[in-house]
Amino acid sequence: MKTWIKRTLLGLLGATVLVGGLSACGHQRHAWSATMSPEAYAQSRDKLVDRVAGKLDLNAGQKQRLATLGDRVFEQRQALIGQTPDPRAELRALLASEKFDRTRAQALITEKTTALQDKSPGVVAALADFYDSLNPTQQQKVRAYLEGRHRGWGRS
Repeated sequence: MKTWIKRTLLGLLGATVLVGGLSACGHQRHAWSATMSPEAYAQSRDKLVDRVAGKLDLNAGQKQRLATLGDRVFEQRQALIGQTPDPRAELRALLASEKFDRTRAQALITEKTTALQDKSPGVVAALADFYDSLNPTQQQKVRAYLEGRHRGWGRS
């Protein structure tokens, strides 16, 4: 085979792999909740509560406690994200210049740690209220799910 044909084929193969890799990784699968409005989150939370309620046979009080837990987790996540529309932009800004901005990095860590410390007691209390409201059978189902024996808990 001639050299130029080999180079052309290798170039096309490389371009195909590059474009395929970028398109596969280009979507933001995990960032959906970072920019979710409270109304959209409430709809998503209600779907999740209904799905879990079906698996655990929850009563109305237990559903309400689970919804409260979801709200506390959402509040904590929003506090961690802060006011920036793109949370990763702050990290990129730290790495954008030739010198690492240690002061801003430490301030960012302090800000996130404070948000965790402020919101975590509410999350723990909501989780404890929900779990303590479950009967022993429901608690066993939750423990089995956490141990990885959760067949059928996927999306329905």
